[in-house]
Amino acid sequence: QVQLVESGGGLVQPGQSLTLSCAASGFSVRSYAIGWFRQAPGKEREGVLCIGDGLVRNYLDSVKGRFTISSENAKNTVYLRMNNVHPEDTGTYYCARARTSPLCSGYVSNSGSHYWGQGAEVTVAS
Repeated sequence: QVQLVESGGGLVQPGQSLTLSCAASGFSVRSYAIGWFRQAPGKEREGVLCIGDGLVRNYLDSVKGRFTISSENAKNTVYLRMNNVHPEDTGTYYCARARTSPLCSGYVSNSGSHYWGQGAEVTVAS
């Protein structure tokens, strides 16, 4: 059974850093494209970063140079490191795994078929 469990969300001040974790079970994170989406209050969900087959794809210009994605095979966990956070980074962050593909190609467009975690709330405020 595929499970994704996010953790690490919370309240953080602008300019600070936060790391979200996505603990995976039922599969190996090495075998599928996996990454992060976010949804701000009142807005549509958007893709943030994906990692697949060792390659990373960034979908948001606003997080370039600030957010990174990584995976730790030994812990079967994917991380989202968020540096220099801005108030507009506030939202619910979801970990999602591609249903069949190991590649990030089509990761956002095919999100309707992904496996999803329950989400982690991130609030950026002073």
